[in-house]
Amino acid sequence: MKTINDFNFENKKALIRVDFNVPQDENLKVTDDTRIKAAEPTIAKILKDGGAVVLMSHLGRPKGEFNDKYALKHIAYKVSEILGVDVIVAEDVIGDDAKQKVSNLKPGQVLLLENVRFHAEEEKGDTDFAKALAAFGDIYVNDAFGTAHRAHASTAIVAEFFPENKCFGLLMEQELTAIKKVLEDGENPVTAILGGAKVSSKITIINNILPVIDNLIIGGGMTYTFVKAKGGQIGKSLVEDDKLDLAKEILTACETHNVKVYLPIDNVIADDFNNEANRQISAVGEIPDGWMGMDVAEETIKQNAEVIKNSKTILWNGPLGVFEMSNFAAGTVALGDAIAEATANGAFSLVGGGDSVAFAKQFGYDTKVSYVSTGGGAMLESLEGKELPGVAAILK
Repeated sequence: MKTINDFNFENKKALIRVDFNVPQDENLKVTDDTRIKAAEPTIAKILKDGGAVVLMSHLGRPKGEFNDKYALKHIAYKVSEILGVDVIVAEDVIGDDAKQKVSNLKPGQVLLLENVRFHAEEEKGDTDFAKALAAFGDIYVNDAFGTAHRAHASTAIVAEFFPENKCFGLLMEQELTAIKKVLEDGENPVTAILGGAKVSSKITIINNILPVIDNLIIGGGMTYTFVKAKGGQIGKSLVEDDKLDLAKEILTACETHNVKVYLPIDNVIADDFNNEANRQISAVGEIPDGWMGMDVAEETIKQNAEVIKNSKTILWNGPLGVFEMSNFAAGTVALGDAIAEATANGAFSLVGGGDSVAFAKQFGYDTKVSYVSTGGGAMLESLEGKELPGVAAILK
């Protein structure tokens, strides 16, 4: 794959698609700058070469029209702070102000275009809009893994106008390498931990990874669909009654691929879905009526830790309990500890998916695993084996 390390950007303008879709508070101040920091190494390399940078990004869902709430001018201060340069801000995307500022851009300078989603043509993948954007750069760089699963004008179509001069940024390279390390180059034993609420949202991932994994640890709300499918009593736990046969099929497929499945043994149950509810421990298939599973308990924690300790490659997607409530976070915290320890002992660990990433950051595991993906949907579609338009456009 071609990356920015294959180009010298001296006296060149790099048109970079970044993912600066960052959370903000009510005063529009950035509350989490992870995605901006993730793009910094790519931008720094281009500036060091003596190039100029034109940044494209979206922010929020403005639905194809201007909305000041989603204007990138509000986050420019944070971009400047992280890059250590004064970022020039265009008042529009492909209008006169943007054209003038691109024309005047000198080596070492950074220009931030306005929100590409202020134009409906962006999400439609409009060729004329992509062509107008393409006029702003000599080399196109896609460093926005978080939007790589979208065939939008700035993420995929624009690359068509750079048949030779297109490449991945360093963040995209890291993301693709991390996923490849799990799906293709993983050192055995490979363990996948899948949590979250629904079996239905993970079925494509499970089917795609079965040929390459040795162990599958199942947790979270989807546990109870599997447990009920096996004849267990789950009280009023979350369940997909229309997916019981699917759960059985997954377990059979795991047997066919010689994948060991680890369902919870015991769990922390509650009589209501809130942090102050009454709690007790039960066997996973013996939950009384009126009670629901909220977290894994001690025997399951030990079982998971043993499997993870003996793993060389670890994929983690989804929490094991309702970690947002402190009384039901222990199982996921213990899982994080086990993965951190395995990583320190030489295992490769990849964390991906919104809830897992949120947990890793909140509890400080983002610095204790090998890699934390910046792209929720793109990460999941990669694990499902789908082609990502933003990736395919660079590889063509």
